[in-house]
Amino acid sequence: MTEAEVVQIVRKHLEGLFPMACPTCGRSIATIRDYMACLHPTLPTEATAADGASGDAAPLAPAGNLKFAICACGTTLPLSYDGLPLTQMLRLMNWARVETKARGLSVAALLEYMRDEIGRQVTSEQAGDTA
Repeated sequence: MTEAEVVQIVRKHLEGLFPMACPTCGRSIATIRDYMACLHPTLPTEATAADGASGDAAPLAPAGNLKFAICACGTTLPLSYDGLPLTQMLRLMNWARVETKARGLSVAALLEYMRDEIGRQVTSEQAGDTA
């Protein structure tokens, strides 16, 4: 599995989480672009890397969040792995284990890199749509 394939899988999953609504104020967020452009980003928590750091080759319930943002009302809105098929999650986790060793990165640093890469793609496409 290549980095490009991983980005494609994760991005497709993220795009499928929309539209979403803030559970507190009801604000509607139509697309991942809107999520990234209109909300205040916040730092991921340690839970983000919990599965990869555990060393569990096949967790029964992979957990963790891909990205967090804060709605104007103050509610934290996470994008998560929920709904990603377990077989796909296991392939992604195996890729992450191999890549962390090859790149000399922690799981958290690799996930941060991947979040940033997806964010760059979405942002550059957004800029391209308006140009």
